[in-house]
Amino acid sequence: MSKQSAPPSYGGQAVIEGVMFGGKNVNVTAVRRKDGEITFLEVPRQDKSWVKTLRRIPLLRGIISLIDSSAKGSKHLNYAADAYSEDQMSPEEYAEQKQKEESKMSLSMMLGVAVVGILSLIVGKLVFTLVPVFVESLLFGRAFDNHALHTLLEGVIKIILLLIYLWAISQTPMIKRLFQYHGAEHKVITAYEHGEELTPENVQKYSRLHYRCGSSFIILTVIIGVIIYALFSWDSLTERIIQRIVLLPVVIGVSFEFLKFTNSLREVPVLRYLGYPGLWLQLLTTKEPTLDQIEVSIASFNRMRELDAALEQQHVRSAVTTASPDPVKG
Repeated sequence: MSKQSAPPSYGGQAVIEGVMFGGKNVNVTAVRRKDGEITFLEVPRQDKSWVKTLRRIPLLRGIISLIDSSAKGSKHLNYAADAYSEDQMSPEEYAEQKQKEESKMSLSMMLGVAVVGILSLIVGKLVFTLVPVFVESLLFGRAFDNHALHTLLEGVIKIILLLIYLWAISQTPMIKRLFQYHGAEHKVITAYEHGEELTPENVQKYSRLHYRCGSSFIILTVIIGVIIYALFSWDSLTERIIQRIVLLPVVIGVSFEFLKFTNSLREVPVLRYLGYPGLWLQLLTTKEPTLDQIEVSIASFNRMRELDAALEQQHVRSAVTTASPDPVKG
């Protein structure tokens, strides 16, 4: 396929019993309800001009994209979770629960769903960054003085903890289904990129693994982090922790750029192997979906493209996003 005729690079993420896809002008989530109906949440994208500007700046655009996707994704995750709760309860129980939720001052009510999503992202990143530091220091802190080796062991521990965590949560029925929808999302995008007619049977034959996945970004931050952290020495555990916190935005920014680089090389023999660590991690974060799950993913994708085109034609937005498509998907 020529570069001129290449399709847009769409991204998305799995939610409870559904999939969210993002276009240039709108984000759409489709979820399968208990009665078999597919319902949608459609949220127009309203990026600030300064956000668009920051998305064009190398290194900084990775951090902005991560924060922005977390903030916007929170609304879709909440929608799916709310729909799931409603399906699991009787109308009376659901009405009572909603009344209780509305009567109390929750964190989401005080700060907003987007801010809560960003705070969750920051806390998660800090925990994932700092816990391996404590574990490595406890196990090997007095064994030797080679800082680079300590950093390498820290990275190994981080990967081990990540794999254990992903394997453990994937054993629960709900997360297993979430990972199936994750696989359905990847299959739909891959089928679209190959110019395939989007039917469940056609989509099913494609791989559930995809280069532009957030899982690839996660493993890259570990690998890039080992390289960057190894450039600095420390004299105490406190200094080491401060270094990790200060350098975390740098690790995220460099990892984002490297992911873009590997995506551009995925069709080049030999160099395409640079993206393999992320694909291997997806063996844990995705599962083979059913045809019903793929149907939901197709419905979300088609609805997103339909609304995207309509908003483009109606000039609802004052300007079209000109930044490069994000390489990080859900």
